[in-house]
Parts: sequence; structure tokens; C-alpha cells
Amino acid sequence: MASVPRAIQYVVFDLDDTLYPPGTGVMQEIRRLILRYMTHRLDMPLGQAEKLRHRYLVEYGTTMAGLLRHQAIDPEEYLSYVHDMDMGDFLRPNSELDRVLSGIRTPKAIWTNATRAHAERVLSALGIRRHFDLIVDVADMGYTGKPAQEVYVRLLGLLGVAGPECVLVEDSIRNLGPARLLGMTTVLVHNMQQPVDDARDADFVIRRVEEVGGLIRDLITADRLLEFAQTLPA
Repeated sequence: MASVPRAIQYVVFDLDDTLYPPGTGVMQEIRRLILRYMTHRLDMPLGQAEKLRHRYLVEYGTTMAGLLRHQAIDPEEYLSYVHDMDMGDFLRPNSELDRVLSGIRTPKAIWTNATRAHAERVLSALGIRRHFDLIVDVADMGYTGKPAQEVYVRLLGLLGVAGPECVLVEDSIRNLGPARLLGMTTVLVHNMQQPVDDARDADFVIRRVEEVGGLIRDLITADRLLEFAQTLPA
């Protein structure tokens, strides 16, 4: 368990498979478009593309990172291609999440390995765009994505906060480790039925993103109690 964070200044949310559960079809469609890009644009057989996509995910955290390194793709073209979908086919407004986010007074940001345009479409489809002060996308990070350690440092610089002042909410345990090294409070949204294999980089585990409201309230309350205790005479 992490120490109580001091004066939380930002709650940062991952986007895909975090703000909505797996199984909506969004990520499945993105994977289909990635494979189509690799077979059509890079002239690869489907079998080779599937193996390469998996290898790049394991080695670099994203398919794009591997393609940039080894195939010298145009990142803007790639990102536009693999996010070309009508989000209304997959997502609906989430009134419960809208209420939860309304109750979190701390500034909130989106941090995604996708594009700002994709994030805007997802947030609009869920009916929660108004809650986020900032969207940080992969272009803001020079097309380097999570879990590369340097982008976490860059995120904190963009937000103007220290690690212990930031909460990161993610569906990927792999993406929480670098955040925890910087002192961020890490929250894993684990929507799957099976238990987490290794949750040591998650300070907290929740089953649904809607549970984050109560968690943030508890963290802020604990922080205020700590501050009050520090004002009392020894």
C-alpha cells in the first residue's frame, strides 16, 4: 500500500479499456485495423502481421513503437488509419460515470497512447467530455507511449505536479510500474473475471471505473486528516 498522497492535484485516467469495459468492441476494432494497416500498407501476409503485432506489444508496449523502430512508418498516418471508426457503433453515454466524475473536484486529465481526436470521440460517446481539463496524447509525448519511463516524467512536467500529487487510473498493470516509481498513487481498473497475476505496482485495485469516486474521496480525506495531525503539538 502506498503512503497517503500529499495534496492530490490531478487524477489522470487512461482512455481505452479504462473508461469503458473490455468487450465493447473498440479495442477489437483497433486491432483489426492495425492488422489491416500492416497487411495493406506494409504488404505483409496476415500471419506475419499477427506475429509481429504481438511481438511489438510485448517488447515495446505498443505496436506503433515497434513499427516506428523497425518499419519507419509515418506515425500520423498510422494513428489516423487505426482509429478510423464510428464510436457510436461501440459506446453509449454512461450516466453513472458522469455522476462519479462530477463528484471528483480535483482536476482530471486523460492520458492515452492514442490520438487526441480518438480521445475526443470516446469521451463524447460516453457523455463525459466536460469533466476533463486536459487530454495528453501520444503526439504530445513525441510518439513514445506508455510504459516508457521518460513519458511519465514528461507527463508530470506537462501537469506541473510532482509524482505524489498525482493519481493514475489504468487498466494495464504494466503501465502502472513506471508511475509508482515516481511516487504516483496507482489504481488498476481490473474488469476481468480472473485475478490479477501480479498487482504489486497497483496501490489500489477496483473492478469498475465507477468505483474511483469513492476511492478518491477516501484519499483526499486521509490526506486532510494527515495535514491536521501535523498541525497538532507533539
